Amino acid sequence: MGFYYLLLLFIGVVLLGVGVLKGFFVTVKKAMLLFVTGFVFILTSLLLLTPGSSDVISKLLTFLFY
Repeated sequence: MGFYYLLLLFIGVVLLGVGVLKGFFVTVKKAMLLFVTGFVFILTSLLLLTPGSSDVISKLLTFLFY
């Protein structure tokens, strides 16, 4: 599963880069969407790559749904 987390991190970095580079040429709405999506992908993959992330996610889901 670590491969998919690294793939998610790579996609996030690419989206972040495209959002920054295309921010000069496309509408602000599209650039911000790419930038925010890339940032969320990076944060998610870094959370999932940390040791003990399954415990954190379990506690978060328990807090949200019970």
